[in-house]
Amino acid sequence: MCFAFLLCWLLILSSCCSVKSCLQCDQVVRYVHEDFLSSVKGITVHDQIELQEIIQHAYNNYRETSRWFRGVIDPTTLYRARTEYQSEFKRHWKEQRTGSLQWDMINIVEKGRRILQKHLELFVAQGLCPNKCGLFYQKVMNCSSCQYGLYTCLSSTPPLDCGEHHLVAEEGDGVVLDCFLSWHTLVVGQMEYHYSWLPANNLSHDGEYEELVVTEDSKIVLNQLRVNEQGLYRCLLQDQKGTTLSRIYFNLTVDPLPTTAPRLIVTLPPLPMGYESTPPTLNRNAVLIMVILLTVLSITGSLVIIIYLGVTMKRQKERDSSRRREEEDAENIELTVTNLGM
Repeated sequence: MCFAFLLCWLLILSSCCSVKSCLQCDQVVRYVHEDFLSSVKGITVHDQIELQEIIQHAYNNYRETSRWFRGVIDPTTLYRARTEYQSEFKRHWKEQRTGSLQWDMINIVEKGRRILQKHLELFVAQGLCPNKCGLFYQKVMNCSSCQYGLYTCLSSTPPLDCGEHHLVAEEGDGVVLDCFLSWHTLVVGQMEYHYSWLPANNLSHDGEYEELVVTEDSKIVLNQLRVNEQGLYRCLLQDQKGTTLSRIYFNLTVDPLPTTAPRLIVTLPPLPMGYESTPPTLNRNAVLIMVILLTVLSITGSLVIIIYLGVTMKRQKERDSSRRREEEDAENIELTVTNLGM
């Protein structure tokens, strides 16, 4: 009896693992079902087979449900669906027991299908192929084979172009070129941004581009712009295999600085009739006579000043001499009077 029970249990486990679907691909979900079947007490072999058939039928429904939504799922969506189903599975067997194991199992696995469908709908609407342009290889799991692979997401025509931006700057200023797109962070492996330039005198998307820089940063800065640096700048995102994933153009126009305004030349109106156009010239002899007169007047003035100063100084000396003589006479008289009194 024990051998037959063990044999039936092994057959149940082997049939459980033979069907692959999005939730069944998760190891935790398989353990949840296996642990439940092994933990039920007082269950017969017939009941175990029926419960396993219900689980297997649910796996088939999960697989069909996933096919409605491209048949793939990303790791994040699978984790969310598995976590929610695991929580609902444990809560169901604690709170919603109807007395029939088969009926309870049908209810919970059907709830798991609805959980899976909800997350797949959201994934296909928002998470699958998030690139609105360019080429993107997204890492997803095949819900039938449970194998991870790269899902090709190629936008509509033109396949790689992600737009063209028109930029205007003044001469001497700087400008930032940034070709980052939100889905670039999801690219698998190393990636590089290749910037190149096509001069304005050869503007054509098919022209010969001059390589500028290769960098892991999505942006570059052009400083101290010159007029001859305007033109078409191209940014290519390439993966580690050299495959171009996106292409963005920047059409740059550099306005020259304004030149200095020319000086305004004022022109005088013409003279009326009867007036000479040039001022009259002075006679050379008259100029010479005026110079001689000015010289004579200067010399005469200087002599008058000198004579006046000389006379003034002589008079001052005479007054000083007269004052000294008077003082001497007064002293002599006073001395004589003194002698007579003695």
